[in-house]
Amino acid sequence: MDRATSIIQSNFSGRAVRVNSGRDIDELRTEIVRKTIHFLIALTPSLAAINKMATAALLITGILGYTLMEYLRLSGVKIPIISSITSMASRQRDIGNFVMGPITLGLGALLALLLYPSNAAAIAIYALAFGDGLASLVGKFFGKWRPAFLSGKSVEGSLACFAAVLISAYAVSGNLHIACVAAFTAMVVEALPLEDYDNIAIPVTVGLAVQFAAIAL
Repeated sequence: MDRATSIIQSNFSGRAVRVNSGRDIDELRTEIVRKTIHFLIALTPSLAAINKMATAALLITGILGYTLMEYLRLSGVKIPIISSITSMASRQRDIGNFVMGPITLGLGALLALLLYPSNAAAIAIYALAFGDGLASLVGKFFGKWRPAFLSGKSVEGSLACFAAVLISAYAVSGNLHIACVAAFTAMVVEALPLEDYDNIAIPVTVGLAVQFAAIAL
């Protein structure tokens, strides 16, 4: 290999590093915006403790309002603030498509609130907010071990999900058995290749598992 070829390859290599670094920063920013929205759903149990029906109505209004604004955005109508946040939170697969994440997030919290008693609903919603949220962040930026059965997800992300749900569920229930059941259920469901629909599957299944665990005690 001559010196000129070496220099050219070095230049291209440096450029690739810079491009990848910029891409990593964009992905980090996107995930932070997405998971900030994700974490905010954890306010639902506190609001429901004040007024459950008003909280449910607020979630329904948010889901319907977002659906309308997303259709307008795709039609070329820019909604101040909302359209910018949606664009910032959109992954590559979302570009040019209807972004379902906020809708499934709201539906998951709403179903947990309506289907289960307050403690089970709180555990289910915290599993959605913290378990799923941290699993995604940890898996994306620190996940190294990705066995085939996890469909591209990481062991590190799954363990982060388990730990987050275990802590939050124990804080709500004060029962280690219930907390372990909730954490294991959330970890298993989060590992499934459900894309945005895990926002519904996680709270519904975790709430159900908590109910069965409480009955079995």
